[in-house]
Amino acid sequence: MLAKVFVAAALAVSLSGCVVAVGGDHDFDDDNNWKKSQRYNQEQINKLTLQMSADDIRTLLGTPDFTEAFNKDGETVQVLFYRTHHHKSDGKTTKEECTALVFKQNRLTGWGEKAYQYL
Repeated sequence: MLAKVFVAAALAVSLSGCVVAVGGDHDFDDDNNWKKSQRYNQEQINKLTLQMSADDIRTLLGTPDFTEAFNKDGETVQVLFYRTHHHKSDGKTTKEECTALVFKQNRLTGWGEKAYQYL
């Protein structure tokens, strides 16, 4: 009986450690992780050229932090947002901390605040 209690207690302790490791937004908990991600995104965005495809951008930068898509004047518009600068230390990424990449008909037409505002 004592052995069963000991095994159950050990199992409970080990599982509670898993919950802590799995739960929450831990991608940016470490100060260096979000800094490295931002720096990488900034470096890659500086290499972009107009008319690149959205697929090429996703291959280069990975999954965006936010996305938007809509039709405007008969064209499909897609906006991918990648974190590039720090705004507020709250553990969450917001659109204000991202650079917008604007695509029309799956081709990059601009990036940055002005490109997004001109939509």
